[in-house]
Amino acid sequence: QVQLVESGGGLVQPGGSLRLSCAASGSVSSITVMGWYRQAPGKQREFVASFTNVGRTHYADAVRGRFTISRDFAKNTVSLQMNSLRPEDTAVYYCNIITTRSMFWGQGTQVTVSS
Repeated sequence: QVQLVESGGGLVQPGGSLRLSCAASGSVSSITVMGWYRQAPGKQREFVASFTNVGRTHYADAVRGRFTISRDFAKNTVSLQMNSLRPEDTAVYYCNIITTRSMFWGQGTQVTVSS
């Protein structure tokens, strides 16, 4: 089992920045991919970004160039730096962990981009 604790999020004006963080504990040695998804009201949950064990990063087209994912292997954390935020980035953001056996989700943190 892997437990996830998210932090960050909040209300920001368009063009602003926020940073999300997710700390994993438990069976962390089995983690292969750490990443983020988001779900806007009335929409399906969608992929945002991921960071693999071999250092590869992947981004959704909607956030590429504005968001940066980072991972601290020693601390078992993954962060998402979000710049140039837009109203359409408003959503609940979920930390996602893939292990050799399963997948785990954080509790979600709200990001609201509004003036």
